[in-house]
Amino acid sequence: MIIETKRLVLREMNTEDYDALYAVLADSDIMQHYPYTFDEARVRGWIERNIERYRIFGFGLWAVCLKDTGEMIGDCGLTMQNIGGVIKPEIGYHIRKDMQQKGYAKEAASAVRDWTFENTTYNMIFSYMKYTNTPSAKSAQSWGCHFIEEFEDEINERTKVYAITREEWKKLKTD
Repeated sequence: MIIETKRLVLREMNTEDYDALYAVLADSDIMQHYPYTFDEARVRGWIERNIERYRIFGFGLWAVCLKDTGEMIGDCGLTMQNIGGVIKPEIGYHIRKDMQQKGYAKEAASAVRDWTFENTTYNMIFSYMKYTNTPSAKSAQSWGCHFIEEFEDEINERTKVYAITREEWKKLKTD
């Protein structure tokens, strides 16, 4: 499966994406709000889990590649996540440090949002993050989400949750 935007191609990741994904997930600056920075085994496991998600669900985190060069600069996609004790559809993203603040997370997440509402029956999509992760919160808002709740948890201390409904998305598409 492939999703194209003006500047990006989102495609299923594969084992050949290891080096590019390692550059993102093993970067302690990018992963500062995650419970840990990834090592080699965790990056390989990340790829394997997403390949399994494609098989089971038909979606997962996809490789985010520059359309002009094919270079992988991160990942973005839809996964099923435990958010406050309930499994919910969540859009997540990680973009390589030198490619941040160029609108790629917004562009990729917006494409995944559109794909989700066009190809699934989900009536709400979520994005959640550690309460200190202001860049992710701003990205979630940039593609149409609004803050809905904050709760305490063991992993993040406090987690912020943002969401967009199908009706809000429809309104965005007509504005």
